[in-house]
Amino acid sequence: MRKALESVERFKKRRTKALQNMGANAMIITAHPEQVRNDSVHFPYRQDSNLYYLTGFEEPESVLMLLPGKNPQEVMFVRKKNPERETWDGFRFGPEGAQAEFKVDQVYPIEEFEDRAVELLKGFEGVYLHLRKDPFMDQKLFSMLDQLKRAQGRTGFGLVNILDANAYLGEMRLIKGEEEIENLKIACEISAQGHLAAIKQIKPGMTERQVQAIVAYEFTSRGSAREGYNFIVASGNNATTLHYNFNDQVCKDGDLLLIDAGAEYNYYTGDITRTFPVNGIMSRAQQDVYSRVLEIQLKLISMVKPGVPFKTFHDTCTELLTEAMLDLGLLTGRKSDLIAGQVHRKYYPHGMGHYLGMDVHDRGLYFNKTEPRPIEAGMCFTVEPGLYIPAHDMSAPAEYRGIGVRIEDNILVTANGCEVMTKSATK
Repeated sequence: MRKALESVERFKKRRTKALQNMGANAMIITAHPEQVRNDSVHFPYRQDSNLYYLTGFEEPESVLMLLPGKNPQEVMFVRKKNPERETWDGFRFGPEGAQAEFKVDQVYPIEEFEDRAVELLKGFEGVYLHLRKDPFMDQKLFSMLDQLKRAQGRTGFGLVNILDANAYLGEMRLIKGEEEIENLKIACEISAQGHLAAIKQIKPGMTERQVQAIVAYEFTSRGSAREGYNFIVASGNNATTLHYNFNDQVCKDGDLLLIDAGAEYNYYTGDITRTFPVNGIMSRAQQDVYSRVLEIQLKLISMVKPGVPFKTFHDTCTELLTEAMLDLGLLTGRKSDLIAGQVHRKYYPHGMGHYLGMDVHDRGLYFNKTEPRPIEAGMCFTVEPGLYIPAHDMSAPAEYRGIGVRIEDNILVTANGCEVMTKSATK
């Protein structure tokens, strides 16, 4: 019999915490749908982050309901045991096995979800949902809510309020606990070693996909179950495309290579970007761009400590990169006017960073209503300034055309400052 990846007690504590703050509202979290091609080819499955966060359960076709004040308060619906399907697709816990292994109050077959959910939700004012545009499960949810409305009739309870489960659980997930930080640090170190392996082995004539294979091998051999997001391995002008995913071109002598890749470990992911010369030596123009981006990144990291609003990092990054654009001759004019007019976004179209955790762009609010949110100890996020100068940009100095540089590290906010969890990856 399979076991949970981690101690089920930590998941039980999270469910208890969630239940304490939900008020008169229930919560329904559904599994991520399986990806199937031509009804026969199954892609590797990865559970929904929220469902895993609260249960540790990894099977598809599963649902968790949290019902504060009711008995039971925790109810799951999972696939039945099925020896024939298990022969083809692998082990299933079944309702009895899931209840025993994952310590949820009550577990039923997934086929009973719609009928039982209507009764379980009676009396609640609202329900937290995560609607993911999954035709099968979203249809079930809306059908169940319609049945609930009709079942309550003239009891005084109308259609329940629909609340955002991502916003609620995102706030829970934003401040990382000790076990989460441990998982995240391992993910970051595995990610760093993947980048180091690529830096050591890259040479002119290799394809981007060969470089990707080096990184992927290192991730897997060090215990990562999967990458946290699609690999970006972009040589030369390809690096000026932010989400370049073709990864099929030849790495040429004299080009820079940008790798944006992160390993996932126990559902927590690293997110590192490094940019380095294919032949080991940067040209003067490449050094000009790289050194400015690195200088800015180090400045931003030095600012990290509790109490600094997250927006401050974005604003500072924008100002410093716009100054670099002026110094390099990419832009002309007054810095304040260029920023106000969003002109700087021509060469820096993204933000300074994002929260990091179970998802590469992790949940959590960046503003408290309209006020910028100060960072706190236990938060994790990326710091990733960049400059991207397309080869076709005839307004840029010729020597800088086709250069894309991004440098990204993963930061843990500590009580008095920060820790760079990806420091093993050379810059």
